[in-house]
Amino acid sequence: MRKVRGRKRPYLAQYYAMYSSLWDGIVTDPALMMVPADDHVVHRGDGVFETCKCERGSIYNLQAHLKRLTHSARPLGYRLPWSAAGITRRTVAAIRAGGHKDCLVRILISRGPGSLDVNPYACDGPQLYITISALKRPFMELHPGGARAGASAIPVKEPFYAGIKNCNYLPNVLMKKEAVDRNLDFMAGFDGRGFLTEGATENFGIVSRRKELLFPRLKGILRGTTMMRVARLAGRLIRSGDLRGARFCDISRKAMREASEILVVGTTCDVVAVCKWEGRPVGNGRPGPAACALNALLVEDIRNNRSLQTPVW
Repeated sequence: MRKVRGRKRPYLAQYYAMYSSLWDGIVTDPALMMVPADDHVVHRGDGVFETCKCERGSIYNLQAHLKRLTHSARPLGYRLPWSAAGITRRTVAAIRAGGHKDCLVRILISRGPGSLDVNPYACDGPQLYITISALKRPFMELHPGGARAGASAIPVKEPFYAGIKNCNYLPNVLMKKEAVDRNLDFMAGFDGRGFLTEGATENFGIVSRRKELLFPRLKGILRGTTMMRVARLAGRLIRSGDLRGARFCDISRKAMREASEILVVGTTCDVVAVCKWEGRPVGNGRPGPAACALNALLVEDIRNNRSLQTPVW
């Protein structure tokens, strides 16, 4: 332990707390934030997770994340011993232990330890890990000029796996590597038919020349909590006449090239305006009005919609 604690790394300061069901307790020493090597999530990627954020002492849209967590666990055959209220209680306690009102929350449920075999029935039973870490500022605050994005060459997940937020994230990792290698901020996937799917950790959408907000069909992508919330908030822009509609449909590469605006939405990035697509300007090359308006509506929702807030303090 002296050796572990002596190996100071700058990134360790970003780790505030971790809950583990293995001991039903919370640690705040990063040296103790560990998962057993024989947990199925480590050597098989056999786990599901959710990432949400706490701002100003309240967790945003937690119940939507917990609902999707349960949805992800069901087809994998997990028998969860924790209720949504139980996970909420442990999450709140972990955030309090971390001592930061603004933080990132990752809730992970694994198949559990007990075997290095591929057989899921050899495991001891599901385990719950909750990590609390530093929350980065939203993308547009750091990059007010907008984002650069491109089409990914990484094969997309089959619809069954895409709809489960599972811990097998190798395609996502390779998409992010691709973005960094190409000096881009985000990559968008396309299926075998040539239609838009999703990014490495976020959803994509466009505003067409007819002023419609379009997101990909839900069948082949993860049902993003932020995407669904933004689609609902778009109703205000439809009523004001700033948008003519919002729907989920097939979005081709041609539609991406011809879009008035391209948007990226996600838990940590909020709403991002893509100003360059495959090296070419989107619209006038500056953040578009719909992206800016939707981002403002989302930020207001995060800060002021008490019905979607879970107070920590």
